[in-house]
Amino acid sequence: MKKAYRVKSDRDFQRVFHQGKSKANRQLVLYYYEKPDQAHFRLGVSVSKKLGPAVVRNRIKRYLRQAVHELDGHIRHDIDFILIARQDILNKNYHEIKQSIIHVMKLAGIYDNTTP
Repeated sequence: MKKAYRVKSDRDFQRVFHQGKSKANRQLVLYYYEKPDQAHFRLGVSVSKKLGPAVVRNRIKRYLRQAVHELDGHIRHDIDFILIARQDILNKNYHEIKQSIIHVMKLAGIYDNTTP
């Protein structure tokens, strides 16, 4: 996933948190904010230090970014969203994490099953 497709600045994170909406499941919290003039979605990832050492946190972030990259064609493009990992994600493998992302995105209504 290109770095241009990431939410990085504190200002953008705060906008998504305060003006956006949220949905959650046991593994993830999804905050999302609609931006109608945007050509491609942007992703932010947050993994707390409570989840473990840097090696574990970085692995989770890689899994989250890769899963979103694979789901690119199914995600609405007028969205900024942030995925926050919860404690339950630690005992999940990559495929379970990907299914968890799909589940929480369907709850939010930003995942489209029909596109290729």
